[in-house]
Amino acid sequence: MTQPISAFRVPSLDQVPSTQATSKTGDGFLNTLDRALEQVSSAQKASGTQDQALISGAPGASLEKAVAADARAKVDWTAAVAVRNEVVNAYNTIMNMPV
Repeated sequence: MTQPISAFRVPSLDQVPSTQATSKTGDGFLNTLDRALEQVSSAQKASGTQDQALISGAPGASLEKAVAADARAKVDWTAAVAVRNEVVNAYNTIMNMPV
């Protein structure tokens, strides 16, 4: 099972210097990223809850639900890592551009 990413926090728009934030009311990149990370974290928590329910024999718990929750969490995590890798590659490309 993957580790929860709740330790990773995207700074709020109030913490970003005004030169980097174009709009405090818009649905900017930081808000989108924060919502996506929250979704990944909640999928991982749901996966853990389903796993615990299955292990403890809770009523209504099933292997199918646990496997589906685990798969959903893995897909979300893989997508988050892929996006992170693309952002890092874009940053490196920009930093290596001649001025």
